[in-house]
Amino acid sequence: MEKITVRSLAKVNLGLEVGQLREDGYHQLTTLFQTVNLKDRLTFEPRPDGEIFLAGNRADVPWDESNLIYRAALLLRQASGRRPGVKITVDKTIPPGRGLAGGSSNAAVTMLALNRLWRLHFSQEQLHCLAAILGADVPFFLHGGLCLGQGKGERLQPQPELPPAWVVLVVPDFPVSTALIYQEFDRRQGFLTSTGKESKIMKFLEHKNFLKFKHLRNDLEPVAFKIHPQLAEIKREIAAAGAELSLLSGSGSAVFGWFQDLSLAQQAAGRLARDYQVWLVETVGREKYWQELGTGA
Repeated sequence: MEKITVRSLAKVNLGLEVGQLREDGYHQLTTLFQTVNLKDRLTFEPRPDGEIFLAGNRADVPWDESNLIYRAALLLRQASGRRPGVKITVDKTIPPGRGLAGGSSNAAVTMLALNRLWRLHFSQEQLHCLAAILGADVPFFLHGGLCLGQGKGERLQPQPELPPAWVVLVVPDFPVSTALIYQEFDRRQGFLTSTGKESKIMKFLEHKNFLKFKHLRNDLEPVAFKIHPQLAEIKREIAAAGAELSLLSGSGSAVFGWFQDLSLAQQAAGRLARDYQVWLVETVGREKYWQELGTGA
């Protein structure tokens, strides 16, 4: 029996601009997704009994039908009109609830791997449509690299890659609820959305001027920092260490620093690792992303 092992990478958001609330409950967003080489490992083995079995190594992740991996496998199977089975085993490193989209990444690579394992022959466009049903971040991981995300994040435009960089990921010991952050955003400052403001992201993409890179923003930071002041302090420490950009990733709780200088990145990571879980990772461009995945897609 064929067994497939694939890797699933994390992302950071190089800016997140929050617009109006949509009828479907999501906000209009403009964001820049960037893959980094913090990764999980997923193994897929066929099961002849037609069951979907999921297990993993982290106690803080539910390995049941609520898991995005399980939901991705089930959705793909339902779309195929067939009933193949699979055993999925996950060696998880990307911490959940930190704005790094590990769950969304896992779901996307599950669809890619099972499309191959089950010989379903779904096109990239068909997989994208299914991925968008699962969550706003899932379609991005069918592309990787640097992508402009709009709509609720699912409308994607791959971008020319930025120069390779080092990313210091600082991960506090608490997760953040995305739903809670957006609820607080709407309750406390929803009227101060990016609607009508000049998009720093679009301006940066237009000129690719790194003087404008440092002005990229995450509109969720004021709310997240009010709820968790510690995150604001982490951002200040990263910026003071010489990062070209320091931002909350997504709705948090991970905060990252973008460094072109490896020695500065190493110094920052060493200093912050005294108080937090820290990873020093590299950005991953689109071509390397597909090599890293190992899905054969």
